[in-house]
Amino acid sequence: MAKIKSVFFCTECGNETPKWAGKCQACGAWNTIIEQEAAPKSKAGRSIRAGKDVFHTVKAISLTEVDTSQEVRFLTGMGELDRVLGGGAVKGSLVLVGGAPGVGKSTLMLQICGSLCQSNRVLYVSGEESVRQLKLRAQRLGVASERLLVLSETALEDILQSVSDEEPDILIVDSIQTLYNGALESPPGSVGQVKDCTMALMQMAKGRDITVFVIGHVNKEGSIAGPKVLEHMVDCVLYFEGEQHSTCRILRAAKNRFGATNEIGVFEMLDSGLEEVENPSQMLLSGRPDGAPGTCVTCVMEGVRPVLAEIQALLAPASYGNARRSSNGFDFGRAAMLLAVLEKRGGLKVSVCDAYMNIIGGLNLDEPAADLAAVLALASSYLDRPIAADLAAIGEVGLTGELRAVNNLDQRLSEVRRLGFRTCVVPLRKGKKAAPLEGLHVVEAANIGEAIRAALGK
Repeated sequence: MAKIKSVFFCTECGNETPKWAGKCQACGAWNTIIEQEAAPKSKAGRSIRAGKDVFHTVKAISLTEVDTSQEVRFLTGMGELDRVLGGGAVKGSLVLVGGAPGVGKSTLMLQICGSLCQSNRVLYVSGEESVRQLKLRAQRLGVASERLLVLSETALEDILQSVSDEEPDILIVDSIQTLYNGALESPPGSVGQVKDCTMALMQMAKGRDITVFVIGHVNKEGSIAGPKVLEHMVDCVLYFEGEQHSTCRILRAAKNRFGATNEIGVFEMLDSGLEEVENPSQMLLSGRPDGAPGTCVTCVMEGVRPVLAEIQALLAPASYGNARRSSNGFDFGRAAMLLAVLEKRGGLKVSVCDAYMNIIGGLNLDEPAADLAAVLALASSYLDRPIAADLAAIGEVGLTGELRAVNNLDQRLSEVRRLGFRTCVVPLRKGKKAAPLEGLHVVEAANIGEAIRAALGK
């Protein structure tokens, strides 16, 4: 009996090694190497080597001969999803949609079928639900069309055969972790199965010019379950995020070969399905307390869209020798840096206080423009003085306490004024002054001391 050959994969980066090791040599992660059986080689296959016996089945063409006049994008019917995709889905692309269980990935995919079926033939393949369950969920979402085909199957061969028989324009697979290739003896959801099934779907998408949406689950670390190489194989990687006890859902692009990767789409989960939120700033600021210290509003850029976000901070005397630090939605290292700057340059003794920071609405603020609002929220909590409800702050804070300019400031100020704010603290602008905005008083500050005095009157 022939010995079964095994290979070892890293679950983080997908690197293949001939033997097991505690540490992956490619990405440096520990305890991520697992063993899988090697994929069987085709008996009819030939080794490729340089020589006269190499046969070319394809021919390269000049770049100038490629025709791009035909429109390759189409709208999905949901403006927020089209925004994240860069203006619509691209024909022949492979899109991976990841998210935690129950966040609404399947609802989002089934909901866009109602619009896609008006001009396309859609095949929805589910490995987790029966066709009757799909029918019941489609009725709840108000989706009904003869051009929507449903299939409950997990075998990759049967799915590819159904695609060949039905010839759909769009294929939706829910989820990639449930598919399996019968040629591999590894269980569904393993590294080898996920890689092989995704490769087969990618070849089908490119060869047949079919747009494929693949749903993937995330692991406890928040990344898509399976090898990291899975994200490198697809054209777009979208993360569907949301708090467990909140109806707000955010769709974020982590990779997009056809558009920007910093766009977000905002939805609200209702009983009838997902509803688009065209004005996310107003929703994120709803329920903001009046006259409470430790809260400040800033404006961040999510792609080309300015979004107002509320930063909350709480400083309390430390009960033990070491003060605690915690942040939710704000980078922990940057929060620690701002606390150090606030004590050294702002003159506030925050090192003896427990510090907690939170971003309302499930947003993750990763741009420096939110630094000034975070500093003002921390100072407001420390001094126990509320910031005016109609005041916002935009700016980057340096280690010397100076305020640095940020990009797209005029666009941010326009959004701040549109939402009803009357005062905005910004970094001191040298040189040409910006045109004044009616109804908005712009206060310029050179450092955090001037900003704190302008916002709190210290």
